Amino acid sequence: MKNKTVFFFLLLLFSIGSLISSAQVNDAGMWLSLNAEKKITPALSFNLSEEFRFNENLLELGSFFTDAGVSYKISKMFRISANYRFSNKRRIDDSYSKRHRYYVDLVIRKNFNPLVFSFRTRYQSQYSDMFSSSDGLISSSYIREKLQIKFDLNKKYSPYVYSELYYSLNNPKGNRIDNMRYAAGIEYSINRMHSIDLFYLIQNEMNVKSPVRDFVIGLGYNFTF
Repeated sequence: MKNKTVFFFLLLLFSIGSLISSAQVNDAGMWLSLNAEKKITPALSFNLSEEFRFNENLLELGSFFTDAGVSYKISKMFRISANYRFSNKRRIDDSYSKRHRYYVDLVIRKNFNPLVFSFRTRYQSQYSDMFSSSDGLISSSYIREKLQIKFDLNKKYSPYVYSELYYSLNNPKGNRIDNMRYAAGIEYSINRMHSIDLFYLIQNEMNVKSPVRDFVIGLGYNFTF
């Protein structure tokens, strides 16, 4: 009963946060991804993802990217990873800005049966239009903190909720939180190698002149071998 109380309290906080965040522009989106994980050893794995994100009420391809990296399980509680992402983001003139992102993660995971808590801290650095823009060699850096709670039901499906914040490290107007995400979803295991992830996400821009709130439906297919 205590675990259930904690879960629903945190879920309530996430919901309230999404409602009170100010936004002047609303948009509906869809994120579709294909994810593959290759186990090199029981502790070391290689990951490759391809994702397509539609916005403007699902009418245009706002961005798409390829993400690759390695992950190492230090212990039952701790995991680290390093990734590179090459992305294309749509501009107002319908051309695409090319972006290079590098990031490292530290994940702490703890099981309080039937709940699994995980906290991820990420440092990322991104360069936009490196060779075609005057400021292409100036990176945009963030710390991203994510807290997730998952129901481990020992079944094929696992519901979860999470909240994530973006903290800008080199904003000319001062370092601050400028984006928040709140999500709820369910992972469905087809078998040992194949699974599907379905989620609903609300994303709020913060501390900007014309903040945007995105309402996103996401679907991911995962292959592990």
